[in-house]
This record gives sequence, C-alpha cells and structure tokens, in this order.
Amino acid sequence: MGEKKGFFKRLVEGLTKTRNNIVSGIDSIFSGFSAIDEDFYEEIEEILIMGDLGINATTAIIEDLKQKVKEQHIKEPSACKQLLIDSIKAQMNVGETAYEFENRQSVVLVIGVNGVGKTTSIGKLAGKLKDQGKKVILAAADTFRAAAGEQLTEWAHRAGVEIISGQEGSDPAAVVYDAIQASKARNADVLLCDTAGRLHNKKNLMAELGKINRVIDREYPEAYRETLVVLDGTTGQNALAQARQFSEIADITGIILTKLDGTAKGGIAVAIHSELGIPVKYIGVGESIDDLQKFDADEFVNALFDVKDSEEEE
Repeated sequence: MGEKKGFFKRLVEGLTKTRNNIVSGIDSIFSGFSAIDEDFYEEIEEILIMGDLGINATTAIIEDLKQKVKEQHIKEPSACKQLLIDSIKAQMNVGETAYEFENRQSVVLVIGVNGVGKTTSIGKLAGKLKDQGKKVILAAADTFRAAAGEQLTEWAHRAGVEIISGQEGSDPAAVVYDAIQASKARNADVLLCDTAGRLHNKKNLMAELGKINRVIDREYPEAYRETLVVLDGTTGQNALAQARQFSEIADITGIILTKLDGTAKGGIAVAIHSELGIPVKYIGVGESIDDLQKFDADEFVNALFDVKDSEEEE
C-alpha cells in the first residue's frame, strides 16, 4: 500500500495548479448560485473548457450532469459537486483490458517526440515490469538521436534489464529485428521498443513505423501488440494535437502522460481520452522510478478535487 498511498499524495500535490485552475472556480459556482439554471451549467462548462478538459468531454459531462439532476430532482447547486465528480470519472474509465500486455508475451512500441520524457518513461516502465517479476528486453530503436540510446542504456542498467541497440543512424527496424530474436531466445515477457517520433516529417515516420510493424508481424506474429504514445502534460492542447497526429499514422492503444506535476493543464488527460477514444494508461508526476503509475480515473479525479481517498479514512 505504501507506494500507492505515497503516489496518491504526490498526485494531489502535483495536481495543485490544475486544481486551482478548475476546482476553485467550480466551488465558487456551487456556492454562488442559488438555483440550477442554464447560467449555472454554462459557468461550469466554461471552467471545464478553460481547464483543458476539451469540448467533447465537457459537453458529455454537462449532459450527464443535467440528466442526473433531472432524474434525482436535485434543486441545490451544492448537491451537484459529487455528481460532477462522478461524471468526470465516467468519462475516463480505462476498462479491464487496458493492461493486458502485462499478462501476455508482448511487444510494446513507445512513440513520442523529443523532450516529452519518452526515454525516461520507457526506463520507468521497464523497471515497473521487472518489479512484477517480468523478463523485459529494451530495444533502442530511436537510432536518430545518439543521446536517446545512451539514456536508455542507463535506464536499462538501473532497471536491471537487457538492452539491444544498433549504431547511431542504423535502421530502427533492424534493431527491432535483433531485439525480437533476443526476446525469443531468452523467452522474454515484454519487449519494449523505443521508437522515434518526428512529427514534422510524418511521411518518414509513417514509413519507419510501417517497417517496424512488418518486422514484428513477420518475426513475432504470436506477440500481443501495444502502441503507446508519450505526451508532455504541460503542453495541454498541444499534447492533444500531437496525440491526434500520431493516431493518424499508427494504431495507438494508449497514452503515457508525463510531467503532470506542476502544470495547470492536468485536465488534458480527460480531453485526450474523450476526443480520441484513446485511454491514458500511465501518468508521470515526477523524476523517480515510482513516479510513473497506472492511470486510475478515480484517484486522478479525487486528487483533482482533493477528495479524500476512501482508503485513507479507514
């Protein structure tokens, strides 16, 4: 429980700016309005949109709220807070199968542009899987940046997992090929591939990912496939735009949202899920290896609204 509890606390701290951005405004609406009318809903809507929850999610949340208010004959604005919290949670549920790749022999491609914390996230994910008793192999298939390989090697050592890499500038698909052979030979559970993410040149990136995917299909058809995009939470709407662009060129199954500590744009987690139908599967709220955790909608929204975690009260 310790690690989890500590993370919830860090999440609450990390989301302080987002909370100030969204929640203080909402609270003043709940206390400022004496009746639930169109103005009341419009004010909430505006705050959610300004808080980076996105148009889609916000509209769905408001519709849901209106429905519940009607069904439950609620007259007091203050009684809407819990309903609002529940509506936001409902928008974000990742479902049971989100982490299926952890229980199967799998290949996980991780994509992301420079500077979003991609290599670090892969290192942390490798460490987490290793701690679960999984045999993990890393493939340094982002051969475009020399630093990426060195950084990943450092993380591999730290996590105590094996890394397969090529020369700088070598063919990423060739690195993945080698890593697949190594994974099979050592009967690895998870092969984590660090791949490039140069969005300004989508054609090249598409060709590169296509080639990598063909190699996996051919050499490792039995592997369960997962493709994660790493996004920097501090960039808000820009992160959403990046997710959208990546989803146009690859079959994205999930998002790793980094740097959520210290940003006011944490609401973007809700927007991405709602606008693109791609769940946020992991979030990062700091530097240490424990700071990457599975995304838990309940916990996230509780932290966002500073609702005490029920487990803490027992």
